[in-house]
Amino acid sequence: MDWGLKNRLSSIIKPHNNRALMLAVDHGYFLGPTERLENPKKVIAPLLKHCDSLMLTRGVQRTSVPAETDTPMVLRVSGGSSIIGDDLSQEDITVSIQDAIRLNASALAMSIFVGSKYEYQTVVNLGKLVSEAEQYGIPVLAVTAVGKELGKDARYLSLACRMAAEQGAHIVKTYYCDNFEKVVESCPVPIIVAGGKKIPERDALQLTYNAVKAGAVGVDMGRNIWQSDHPVAMIRATRAIIHQNANVDQAFKLYKKLANEDSNKKQKSKGKKPNQNKSKGKNPNQNKTKGKKPNQNKSKGKNPNQNKTKGKKPNQNKSNKPQNKPQPKKN
Repeated sequence: MDWGLKNRLSSIIKPHNNRALMLAVDHGYFLGPTERLENPKKVIAPLLKHCDSLMLTRGVQRTSVPAETDTPMVLRVSGGSSIIGDDLSQEDITVSIQDAIRLNASALAMSIFVGSKYEYQTVVNLGKLVSEAEQYGIPVLAVTAVGKELGKDARYLSLACRMAAEQGAHIVKTYYCDNFEKVVESCPVPIIVAGGKKIPERDALQLTYNAVKAGAVGVDMGRNIWQSDHPVAMIRATRAIIHQNANVDQAFKLYKKLANEDSNKKQKSKGKKPNQNKSKGKNPNQNKTKGKKPNQNKSKGKNPNQNKTKGKKPNQNKSNKPQNKPQPKKN
């Protein structure tokens, strides 16, 4: 194995503990705007520093990931069918090795569909991709995709993982199952476990713990992180299991603590500064006297004491017509 390939692999699977936390955000390549991944840039930004690598498409990498990041990119290079198509297994290589190099990919990822209608096509494509990628020292991650008609038991996953490794894949991504130790033992390259569909946070942490305990190097989790109400809390709790050897109780306790802090922060950010609601952009005391000077309400344009004597001079009321008073008679 060449130095460059070893170096790229070491950025994905950390050599000090042989563990990996991969964040998957490539779902849009066949699902479109997946729930809570409608805006990839917004989703990725707070999570990027907490994962060891990011699995994504070239479109999302170019539009939604800052070029200044040091996080390794695992570039999906296969596709061709959508969730509304006839058969998801009908995939082909859609990204050239030259474009992957331009994007500085640390690894290339593609799916194989063992037992499906297009099994032959996907497995052969994996072999071709490995041959081409190794010329440039780029490792390949094979995803053992499972269709609705295929089970996720140890016998099937062992078959799919072993076939991927036999074609030269450097890492295999697969699902967790009962007796997962048998899957790991039968695969000569590192296995990383898919997070799968959204499940409760504690269950996802239990999945992570079980996978690592059974021999997986880590997880490639997507929906169970960014579909959580508190994605940063969830990825940090998952990281605690993978890189800090936390158990499920410890990780879930960390999640709840961070989630509570996140909730409080969001609640505070929704509030406004004091006195802004009624006087935003105004000087104090303007609400009641808008556009008026002090003491103008009752005496606008008038002198004091004019209300009761409008149009009259002082002392005119009693002495205006003194001749009307009767004169006293003389005897």
